[in-house]
Amino acid sequence: MIQARDMSSAELAALLAFHAEAGVEWLVEDDPIDRIAAFAAEKAARQVARPAADTQATNAPARSLPGRGATPPSERQPTRAQPAQGSALPAIPDENAIAEARFAAESARSLAELKTAIEAFTSCNLKTSARSTITAEGTGTAGIMVIGPMPNADDDREGQAFSGRAGLLLDRMLSAIGQSRESATITTIIPWRPPGDRMPSGPETAICRPFIERQIALAEPRLVLVLGNYAARFFFGETGTIHALRGKWRDIGAGGHTVQAMATLHPQELLAAPASKALAWMDLLAFSERENPVQNG
Repeated sequence: MIQARDMSSAELAALLAFHAEAGVEWLVEDDPIDRIAAFAAEKAARQVARPAADTQATNAPARSLPGRGATPPSERQPTRAQPAQGSALPAIPDENAIAEARFAAESARSLAELKTAIEAFTSCNLKTSARSTITAEGTGTAGIMVIGPMPNADDDREGQAFSGRAGLLLDRMLSAIGQSRESATITTIIPWRPPGDRMPSGPETAICRPFIERQIALAEPRLVLVLGNYAARFFFGETGTIHALRGKWRDIGAGGHTVQAMATLHPQELLAAPASKALAWMDLLAFSERENPVQNG
């Protein structure tokens, strides 16, 4: 095995990048552990415990057969698994958490206040495993808002929506229609990265809904560009794929603020399927035409 001390700085950087792409972000232990010795000790302990268990089973009274005093299966009380001593039960999203999120969102009078409120919010399971809280960024001077689904590993690590390769592609997409990350308002529906980049559950989505709706209401964009399957279904209330939902204008409402929105493919989807870039380019042209009707007319 090649040791770290035998690797160059470039090789170490490449190895760290590989682990980051694979989702390895935290060290499990501060000190090295001899797993082989630990396995041998565990195996020896099982061998010592096995004779005692066999003796106990031999001396145990025989179980009654059905019809001879045994309790019928239908009348037996189900056993309930007990949590280990000292273990913390996970928080369960419920109506109280949704109401708390709604109150925190509606109490904010600016995007800065809302960012503080979301960072202080503790009633969503997703926050416990995320490193960063992602909220709206950008000046919004262009009057457009770009909304993605949820942060990924790059976003969580950098503390910014659309980081990494997907972020670079989004920058090029915005530049193609005369916009930039600074001139737009950019955010995600879910403020925290789900573990393993899984899809958020229904309750988790419901808890986060007041936050994204309040971001839209406070930013007051003229147009919204929605990126990806999850985001399109979230806003449009439909179950189709992004290929069926893209390229069409729809009205979405948030806190009394109605805005026109169009969905297109997420930059990550375009990286995986470059042939779809032609579809995204058509959507961007239509979005730009609606954004600057006089200039494009």
